[in-house]
Amino acid sequence: MSSNVPIAHGDITAPTPQNTPLTHAPIAAGLSRPTVPDISEDNEPAEDESDDPLQITGAQAAMLGLVQGRLADLVGKSSGYIESLPIEVKKSVEALKGVQVKQNELQNQYKRECLELEKKYLELQKPLYERRNAIISGAAQATKEEIEAGSQASLKDDPLYTPLPSDEATPAAIPEFWLTALRNHVGLSEIITERDAGALKNLIDIRLSYLPSDSPKPGFKISFIFSPNEYFENDVLDKTYLYQEEVGYAGDFVYDRAIGTEIKWKEEKDLTKEFEIKKQRNKNTNRTRLVRKARPTDSFFNFFSPPVPPAEAEESEDIDEEELEELEEKLEMDYQIGEDLKEKIIPRAIDYFTGKALEYDVMDEDEDEFDELDDEDEDGQFDDEV
Repeated sequence: MSSNVPIAHGDITAPTPQNTPLTHAPIAAGLSRPTVPDISEDNEPAEDESDDPLQITGAQAAMLGLVQGRLADLVGKSSGYIESLPIEVKKSVEALKGVQVKQNELQNQYKRECLELEKKYLELQKPLYERRNAIISGAAQATKEEIEAGSQASLKDDPLYTPLPSDEATPAAIPEFWLTALRNHVGLSEIITERDAGALKNLIDIRLSYLPSDSPKPGFKISFIFSPNEYFENDVLDKTYLYQEEVGYAGDFVYDRAIGTEIKWKEEKDLTKEFEIKKQRNKNTNRTRLVRKARPTDSFFNFFSPPVPPAEAEESEDIDEEELEELEEKLEMDYQIGEDLKEKIIPRAIDYFTGKALEYDVMDEDEDEFDELDDEDEDGQFDDEV
């Protein structure tokens, strides 16, 4: 998937001599999340090491975890280092903060101008998107030049490819183009159900637009265009992603929240709910009746009812740590899908339709599963694999 975009959480202070304990400890960021230890070849215990008296016991491991937890509580608290500096040095430190403010302002300006550049090139791409839509829908025929260019691209990918005749083609719509493209995306394939597929067969285009420059917050909108169908009244379902006004600590835009269109479902066609019939007995008359009850279910169309960010959720009601973790995971998935629609699926729809993009998406996921190793293999423990 595309590179992760930061999500707005609470203020997190970066470690400095002022707020970091003087004693260094291996404290990982995000201690509330369970982690799986990485076991590489160079730290796997040998079979004859099981009786090693220095091996950490369960009690020692528990004690180590307790110590690390105590040290983690110290992060963000003053070590007394800055307070002990002479007043003139403190003024220099404050001056550096002032310089950093100006750097932050320039970074904000840079990212804003990058966004304007994206808008400019989206306008340049619009005629190509319109042409693509005309070919997909069968409203226009493919030209000889377009077919030849496509054949050359196929030959470049596969030298054994047999080119098609390059004479102009009769207009022919491509059935279920967007449903197929979405299903060939690693993340979306997991949330599109068979029930969803019936509605998504009516999806005729997906479009990207940016919020106006004078909007209170920068952001973008993904529009799903549907032909008349048996499921809902809407012709267009929008998903709008808002960024925070200022860039984050890493110098990138930070997602603020997302807003989805309210879907006007036709009677008994709501794909985000499952209905079940239950019998109820009247305690007084002993008569029974059938009651139809709805319960939420997994569906792609939940995408248009985005989760509420943690800050807003905490304001409305108390939320425990487990629920907060689950909510943050949903937010990350929601924002990642929005980013992938914007950066991958819309601009490279044909690659997702044919499955070519899967090669690169799977490659990205594989790379995420491995940690980087030092360049030097001092012990010669790693052999090249063919």
